[in-house]
Amino acid sequence: MVTEEIEELRTSILAQITEADNSSELEQLRVAVLGKKGSLTVMLRTLGKVPAAERAVVGRAANQLRDELEAAFAIRRNTLVDAELDAQIAAGAIDITLPGRQRLIGSQHLINQIRDEICDIFRGIGYTVVSGPEVETDYYNFTALNTPADHPSRGLQDTLYIRDRSGSHSTIASESEVMLRTQTSGVQVRTMEMQKPPIYVLVPGRVFRRDAPDPTHTPQFTQIEGLVVDKGITFADLKGTMDYLCKQVFGLDRQTRFRTHFFPFTEPSAEVDVSCGICGGTGCRSCKGTGWLEILGCGMVDPNVFGFVGIDPEEYSGFAFGIGMERTACLKYNVPDLRMLLEGDVRFLRQF
Repeated sequence: MVTEEIEELRTSILAQITEADNSSELEQLRVAVLGKKGSLTVMLRTLGKVPAAERAVVGRAANQLRDELEAAFAIRRNTLVDAELDAQIAAGAIDITLPGRQRLIGSQHLINQIRDEICDIFRGIGYTVVSGPEVETDYYNFTALNTPADHPSRGLQDTLYIRDRSGSHSTIASESEVMLRTQTSGVQVRTMEMQKPPIYVLVPGRVFRRDAPDPTHTPQFTQIEGLVVDKGITFADLKGTMDYLCKQVFGLDRQTRFRTHFFPFTEPSAEVDVSCGICGGTGCRSCKGTGWLEILGCGMVDPNVFGFVGIDPEEYSGFAFGIGMERTACLKYNVPDLRMLLEGDVRFLRQF
């Protein structure tokens, strides 16, 4: 009778092993059969009640069943685990037919775009691009540019000096003072010291001034200055060059005009205006009803500047000009606030 029960148990459990859908369900069945309180374990514990004549046969059959079931559980477990792993791989697989995730590619900042554009314009007419130190001495930043000792630009309220002024409360700087340059004109002086005329150079770079940030001012901005020194250079050459620059940057339909001005290092000096691109020169809010937008300052090199670098003003003449990249960018693309160029807002920068 016991042998028949073992065979029935064998048939039932093998069928349940085959029907198990996952490894968790199979493990529950294994514990129910082979665990400490499992059905086969309980049966093996009752072998002592079997008659002695049948005990050996029944015991052998029960042990064979246990070995057979353990092997069946192991085989089925391997099959189910492999199937589950394949399902996980399939669920997490990359669909190669989907479009890939592209890394965002940056672009050149608008200020640098304008800088390179202007440099390319002047390279095309024979100029050389040069650079110089951003930390400058008073001599190159002011004195050699014919700036008087009592000029307001040399005061602490306008210029960022690098070191203490030895406790002096004077607003006048000495030639040995070190500062963040307020203009790239110092590189023009350095160029004239090292190079004999003819000189046709363009000087781009950052400059620094003690200005509070507002829609039209920032304490740091990018400036490009140009210098020409050669025989027979006249104001007509300056006007033609500035007109060419404005038309190349803003469009061939734009007009230019010159207004008298004063700079210590040029004489005569002028401010250059370009016709408003919004109203075409008829007057609007952008140009404050004048039809013109101020764009740069320029003038003929003052003979006193030539005296600092050993160039004979009787033999050579020249002109210089300076233009701000941020202002140029705002005027060209109708940006209402200079600070927008420096805030790093990708939504704004992507437009350019």
